[in-house]
Amino acid sequence: MITKTENEWKELLTPEEFYVCRQHGTEAPFSGKYYNCKDEGIYKCVCCDAPLFESSTKFDSGTGWPSYYEAIKDAVIEIQDTSFGMVRTEVRCATCDAHLGHLFPDGPKPTGMRYCINSVCLKLEEED
Repeated sequence: MITKTENEWKELLTPEEFYVCRQHGTEAPFSGKYYNCKDEGIYKCVCCDAPLFESSTKFDSGTGWPSYYEAIKDAVIEIQDTSFGMVRTEVRCATCDAHLGHLFPDGPKPTGMRYCINSVCLKLEEED
């Protein structure tokens, strides 16, 4: 697990990246650069560069955030989130504990899951 102080993260990240990834924020729907991206490659954590999602698992959920039906094996951790009077499953990077988004059981086959992820938490490494 990569650990850094709050000040170290602030030096590495933009204010929006810090807010979403380290303070569990959310970007506005339809505002992120990857919600409608069709490019192929690997989506990595903006904080630590760990591979998180393959573009082949991305789908259009209509929610305004990038959505994937499956994460790369052992790339994310799932934590129960009871904030705002709801019970949800938070998704975090397994390498640096960055908040990425939430997981919902309303995705397509083959998993039936929807990893609803903030674009600002991701960077796409495109395939050649």
